Amino acid sequence: MVASIIQLIFQLLTFVIFADVLLSFFMSPYHPIRKTLDSIVNPMLEPIRRIVPPVQGIDFSPMVLLIVVQILEYILLRVI
Repeated sequence: MVASIIQLIFQLLTFVIFADVLLSFFMSPYHPIRKTLDSIVNPMLEPIRRIVPPVQGIDFSPMVLLIVVQILEYILLRVI
């Protein structure tokens, strides 16, 4: 039961990260949906952006965040 809840939370977080990245190509940053997604994702991305700067204008921090999220999910599910 607890494992299912943890999986659901991490799946939702992964979806939000993907949605934020994809919508950043098509939507204005001032759109309410983008602002909401950014308010969820940016606090997690900022520390990563300090360590992994953009390379030739490409921001790899969402990819790093997705990897970190997957690792955390794996660790939490093994502990439970």
